[in-house]
Amino acid sequence: MTAEERLPGPCLVVGLGNPGPKYAATRHNIGQMVLDHIAAAGGGKFSAARRAQAVVLEGRLGLPGADERVILAKTTTFMNTSGGPVSALAKYYAIPPERIVAVHDEVDIPFDTVRLKRGGGEGGHNGLRDISRALGTKDYLRVRVGVGRPTGRTDTADHVLSPFTSTERKQLDLLLSDAADAVEALILQGLTAAQQTFHSREAR
Repeated sequence: MTAEERLPGPCLVVGLGNPGPKYAATRHNIGQMVLDHIAAAGGGKFSAARRAQAVVLEGRLGLPGADERVILAKTTTFMNTSGGPVSALAKYYAIPPERIVAVHDEVDIPFDTVRLKRGGGEGGHNGLRDISRALGTKDYLRVRVGVGRPTGRTDTADHVLSPFTSTERKQLDLLLSDAADAVEALILQGLTAAQQTFHSREAR
């Protein structure tokens, strides 16, 4: 991570999705699945956040002494009102937008692909749009987890609110692991280095 990419203080990583068992296994909730994967690997459990509609897990990434404090958060509102909880958490933990990472589903890249960026458009993603509105800026980091576009005449909204296919489920654990690794690389190595690693990979 270069000096200009590294900022003092913790990082807020937000997994986007919809609340409740009805949506838990859908493509739109893959951001929350990634955070569940990170939490399970570290043996941590989420608990209710203070002053925000979210559950959080505080921890550290990296080797002791050279690690980074991280707050993992899953919003408990519906996707299109993600901004309020993210803004509230950012204020509570005093985290600037440039140290906020949104992990979300992305229809504009193929399934089993992970891409990273800072800022830019929301691509019709209502969760990102609401976060940008609440923060007053688009200048936060994104880990974009590919779910692909629907085939045939399936509506995009129906596609992201549907469960993964049986073929996709066979690769889902590996995709979640890749996305979790991308979150860690982004925080510990910086955006450019993480992009060089993950953007060079092709969808399996």
